[in-house]
Amino acid sequence: MATVTPASYHLTVAGPDQHDLASAFLHLVADIHGTLRDVNHTRYGGQVLMGAVITVADDVVENRLRTGLDALAARFPGITTRLEGRPELTLVPAEQAELTVLGAEVSGRAIDRLAETVEVHGGRVTGIRQVASVPVACVRLRFSEPDPPAALRTALSQDARALGVDVALHDPASRRHPKRLLVMDVDSTLIQAEMIDVLAAHAGRGDEVAAVTERAMQGELDFAESLRHRVALLEGLAEDHVRTLSEEVELMPGARTLVRTLKAHGYRIGIVSGGFTHVTSALARALGIDYAAANTLEVRDGVLTGRVVGEIVDRAGKARALEDFARREGVPLDQTVAIGDGANDLDMLARAGLGIAFNAKPVVRDAADASLSVPYLDAALYLLGLTRDAVVAAE
Repeated sequence: MATVTPASYHLTVAGPDQHDLASAFLHLVADIHGTLRDVNHTRYGGQVLMGAVITVADDVVENRLRTGLDALAARFPGITTRLEGRPELTLVPAEQAELTVLGAEVSGRAIDRLAETVEVHGGRVTGIRQVASVPVACVRLRFSEPDPPAALRTALSQDARALGVDVALHDPASRRHPKRLLVMDVDSTLIQAEMIDVLAAHAGRGDEVAAVTERAMQGELDFAESLRHRVALLEGLAEDHVRTLSEEVELMPGARTLVRTLKAHGYRIGIVSGGFTHVTSALARALGIDYAAANTLEVRDGVLTGRVVGEIVDRAGKARALEDFARREGVPLDQTVAIGDGANDLDMLARAGLGIAFNAKPVVRDAADASLSVPYLDAALYLLGLTRDAVVAAE
């Protein structure tokens, strides 16, 4: 007797969702003597898409499947059916990459152009889903390129700038190993102010501090030197005043939501600042921050001396703080996230598994893995794979 080679059949049913349709489809699948390889059922907007893959060793089963699908089409108005046979077939896709698209508005034109860029570079878009509309719109595209080439990343970044959206590209490995530690810059990232400017204004030295800052931006002073110059101008400011201003600092929109949601999903949170421990301590108390590193202002008799105590937290210091937090938490660096806005954050962004530039200058944005150009810090949640439903559930 000849041996029958097993064949796989893909059954598809699509159309208006109707009472008993899912049950009838599953009865059809159950009545076929074979091996069920996969089954899928999706309901959206009153429509339904169902599929199944069955492997059989019966050379007459195809007629039975066609007859069963025809009966479904006759019984349920408006549905379409399809039967496809191949030697090897599965509904389970190969490992795929994912593109997250964010913006105040994500238009159909933007999605079309980004999808076209993926296809031009050899990928095939397999799914598109909008996962959020507040505080920004977020759409995710899955595509069949498990290891996106550098050329695709560059092209997508160029598209994003032209379209006025932000994008982040994740390969399968990054999705299999979710992040566990977030470390953020403070000034102009977690809070809306540059705290040294706030303190200088209250000390009556705002213009002088601004002049030193400008010299640093022109490359005349490095960060450590400029910090010492600026802190010297704060001499005589009462520590109680510093503490009050630190506790009254205004958070970036979405900061509380970001921290609360990530902690609900098991993240640990760190902050690192080229500013001062008075601010980071107040933020840690208010938000439940787990780790903090910043510069310490020297205080004598209740007033600032105009000096900084200990090692200054500069660009390299921020990266060391990220590594220290990860080591203390037992988290590999590839499972860390860093968010920052300035050149002092570049080393930290580079060391993290995912570096996010937040409303940053072009040099920082171009160096980061992903960027946000919207004024909502909690938009970073969508770059980490979360949906709006996950955010709401954490509230």
